[in-house]
Formats: sequence, C-alpha cells, structure tokens
Amino acid sequence: MDLNQSIRLLSSWIGQIGDLGLNLLWRFIHIVVSLWYIVSGIFEAIESYAISLGLNKKYSSIDLEKLRCLAVVVDIEAVQDVAKVVELLQWLTTIGVKQVGLFDSQGLLKKSKDLILETVPGSMLLEEIGKDFSPDGKRIALEFISSSDNKEAVMKAANILLQRYLKSSHPENDKGENFFTESHLNEALGVVGENVHVPDLLLVYGPIRSHLGFPAWRLRYTEIVHMGTLKYMRYGSLLKAIHKFTGVHQNYGT
Repeated sequence: MDLNQSIRLLSSWIGQIGDLGLNLLWRFIHIVVSLWYIVSGIFEAIESYAISLGLNKKYSSIDLEKLRCLAVVVDIEAVQDVAKVVELLQWLTTIGVKQVGLFDSQGLLKKSKDLILETVPGSMLLEEIGKDFSPDGKRIALEFISSSDNKEAVMKAANILLQRYLKSSHPENDKGENFFTESHLNEALGVVGENVHVPDLLLVYGPIRSHLGFPAWRLRYTEIVHMGTLKYMRYGSLLKAIHKFTGVHQNYGT
C-alpha cells in the first residue's frame, strides 16, 4: 500500500468518524430538546390543574377592564368539535369575558352559530347589539368571523382612501397627504358602514404557531397567544393567558 492509498484510507476513516460524531450529536440534542418539551408540558399541566382548583391565589381575581374584546382562532381540523367550542365559551363566560370573536378560515362555526347560541347560556350576537355595549351579569356577545368577512368593506374603504389621496396630492410639486393613519382607515370603514371590532387578545387553538388566516388588518395592537390544540385545552391555561395579558403594559408608539 503506497502513501496515497494510506492517505485516502485515513481521510475516509476520518470522514466516517466525523459523520458518526455529528449524527450522535444531533441525536443527543434531539433527546435534550424532547425531554425539555416533555418536562415543560408536565409542569404546565400541573400548573394548569392547580389554577383550576384555585390553589394558586394569584389567579383568583382578574381585572378584565383592559380586555374589551377577545378573539379565538380554531384550527379547521378541530372546528368540527362544536362541543369543545361551547365548553371554551362557557369557561370564558365564567371568567367574565364580555365580547368574543370566533374565527375559523372556512366559516364552519358561523354555520353552527344557532346551536352555539342555544347551548351557551347568556350568549347573544354582537351584530344585533351594536358596537358599544356593556352586558350585565354572565352574558357574552359573540361574533362569528371567517376569512371571507369584511373583504368587500375593506375594498370600498381602500377605494375611498385612494380617491382622497388623489384629490389631496399634487404630483407636480410632490406635496399633499401621502400617508394614511389608523384614524383614516377607521373613518373610511365607518363611511361604508362597517363597525370594526379589533381584539385586544387573540387565542389560537391549533397545531402551529400562526393566526391561521385571521384578518391581519384587525390585528393592529393585538396580543397573540398560542394555546395548543383545542382537544387538549385546559381551563387553567386559559385563565393564565388572560391574567398575563391584563398585567402587560402595551406601548402603542408615539
């Protein structure tokens, strides 16, 4: 065996050892991360049950003044389980939430709204009440939202803003109003008769960390929290998420 063959053989062995080492390192990291998620999940489950049983006095009372509107996003694969949605709404009613928007991308919950309204005590349609309301007691106003909602209104509002811009701008000297603010959008939506309910908190029930198609133009200052799948929802986790939101200081810019 000459020198070149020895070098190639040594290089091959080094490459195989390197590949084996990287493979073992990857498996080790995978095991560590998996164990961390398992331990974290067990801890969260124990904490959730402790909150549900009232053992953690920190969550015994929640100031819901900041939470004017809450939105719930349900994954399309879980939306068929209307009983789980009803149970979630009953929890929110118990907590004291007054206004909830229910969203799924295909509008299946909207088709089941009659069943939901009959099953959830004290529930009523938000559109039948108006934008400004203050229900008493254990009552909750529901809005059913899908991806197709409000698109026509947004298009009309965008056209109003465009026409306003074209009338106010002067291309010859590059002067005039060349930007739009939130107040402009709200004013344009008001002109087309669209009452916009922007959620303060968005709870996502699904397998991935995404808003799952919830209209982005309604998420201007919204806090988004991923809650896991609807099948394994827990009352303690819901209470914790709402309590955490009420204690957060939000900066809206200058």
